[in-house]
Amino acid sequence: MNVVTKSPSNTALLLSGNEAVARAAWESGVAVASAYPGTPSTEILEAISAYAEVRANWAPNEKVALEIAIGASLAGARALAAMKHVGLNVASDALMSQTLAGVAGGLVLAVADDVGLSSSQNEQDSRYWGRFAHLPILEPCDSREAYELTRRAFALSEEYGCPVILRLTTAVCHVKSLAEVGRREEHPAGGFARDPSRYVLVPANARRRLPVQQERDRRLRALSASGELFRIEEGSDARVGFITSGPAYLYVKECFPEAPVFKMALTHPLPVEAIREFTAEVGTAVVVEETEPLVETELRAAGVPVRGKDLLPAVGELTPPVLRPAVAPLLGGAAAAAPATPAQVFPRPPTLCVGCPHLSAYYCLSRLHKQTIIAGDIGCYTLGAGHPWNALDTTTCMGASMGMALGLDLGRGETDKDKGVIAVIGDSTFLHMGMQGLLALAYNRANVTVLILNNDATGMTGGQEHPGTGKDLRGQPAPRVDLAAICRALGVRDERIHVLDPYEMPTFFKVLKQEVATPEPSVVITTRPCTLTSVFQRRPPYTVVDDACTGCGNCLNAGCPAISVTRRETERTRGGKEVVRSYVAIDTMACTGCSLCAEACGPGAIQLAAQE
Repeated sequence: MNVVTKSPSNTALLLSGNEAVARAAWESGVAVASAYPGTPSTEILEAISAYAEVRANWAPNEKVALEIAIGASLAGARALAAMKHVGLNVASDALMSQTLAGVAGGLVLAVADDVGLSSSQNEQDSRYWGRFAHLPILEPCDSREAYELTRRAFALSEEYGCPVILRLTTAVCHVKSLAEVGRREEHPAGGFARDPSRYVLVPANARRRLPVQQERDRRLRALSASGELFRIEEGSDARVGFITSGPAYLYVKECFPEAPVFKMALTHPLPVEAIREFTAEVGTAVVVEETEPLVETELRAAGVPVRGKDLLPAVGELTPPVLRPAVAPLLGGAAAAAPATPAQVFPRPPTLCVGCPHLSAYYCLSRLHKQTIIAGDIGCYTLGAGHPWNALDTTTCMGASMGMALGLDLGRGETDKDKGVIAVIGDSTFLHMGMQGLLALAYNRANVTVLILNNDATGMTGGQEHPGTGKDLRGQPAPRVDLAAICRALGVRDERIHVLDPYEMPTFFKVLKQEVATPEPSVVITTRPCTLTSVFQRRPPYTVVDDACTGCGNCLNAGCPAISVTRRETERTRGGKEVVRSYVAIDTMACTGCSLCAEACGPGAIQLAAQE
């Protein structure tokens, strides 16, 4: 990995929002940065890892990442924690307490909201945490502002003695624009100042910090009202004025370039009186915010006349095709028309990769599904819920599979009494938030089989390292945890723990079926790496012998994208039943040689391709 040691000042670079945050953190003298990968925030820490001066690390989960940053801050260093929106749920326990204790060195929490749910299980609005935790929120609209506001956030954090939330969205994180960058400014750690009355948050100490928090709120409201972090853009057409922030500001400017705009960088606390004055100068004031009506609700509560979610949706990005027709009636145009029916295109649902080691697991699970209930988890293996496997029944949040499996076991009624319960979880997710669930399963002697799909990577976000891969963020050797030993330590009996090669599908299926039938906690751990990582080794590809193929379609049930149907034929059996035969071919350029399709092929029509 290339490590940056210096860079020219006043240079304009084309950066994504994530890269801009990383660059600004480095320039701000950040000494420590921690994160757990999660789209759309992942690249923040990956970009920071290129800067030699920053001690950057992947944490097992977001709570630990924030606690690392908090500890570095209390040592007097500047620190950054990065995560996606649902990750802040995990980190919130630490956040809600530290907001009382405060910080020493500047502490910035970069949170990326997945507006539009491009890769998340929900669409929550992280701006609520500013209200909940009494913290300032800065919202950049593009990479340039991401750079500028990150630098400002560290200064604000130290000035007001609290963490600062930098709220990003997918459109900011992944879209590139120019940002004028500078040099690194060192901020030597001031050292830990022992103060138990502040940092040991027993109730008596925490109560004494409440007035400090209230005074900070007052000072932040004064900062908000000062005009330093908002601007008013005059417009020649004042029939409608817009109150906005973040990327929604860019959509407003694209759609209504002549309209007055109240543009905020600091969105909590709100500059209510300044906005009130702005609304008095326009015909109708419209709040354009993604996603929840937080600003709109606060302004209405203060008696400021605004429109908002009565015109605009509370879900998804407020892009020009959404914004223009919604506001058109206020400008004398036609009312918002019903959305056009999207063009019908050939569906391309997401699927697992060619040769993915999870293919074997889901092929086997699909054959056990009728007599089991399968609780899933968050990762690329969540795709096992789709075609052709249809082998997951639940997916809620990181680490939930085992706790939910325990509940399914304890709460089962007569209709489910004979069914096995399986929890499916990945290696990174197991280390993130799954170990406690397995502890609960073992402690309560649950009749549940846990399937840990260990592919030696945080696969869904791009193959990042974690404590089970033996490498750190920069690819250097690191201690590697033993998943089987962890399961044993958490209370699972040694004879109920199996470490298996998923490519040896007959053995894998036999053991999995055996453990599902065993009425006590058991664990099956797979051992093949993700096919997209550098440690994966391809094997000779397979091909289909056309004359031997009967069109049974068993190989298609493995779900490998390297297999395609070349033709279908309908036959009628002697009993008069119609049978569809699916004849297939294998893309030998894509095939990784995992052999799963060959093991699923009854006629033996799939064989190793001839090597040149």
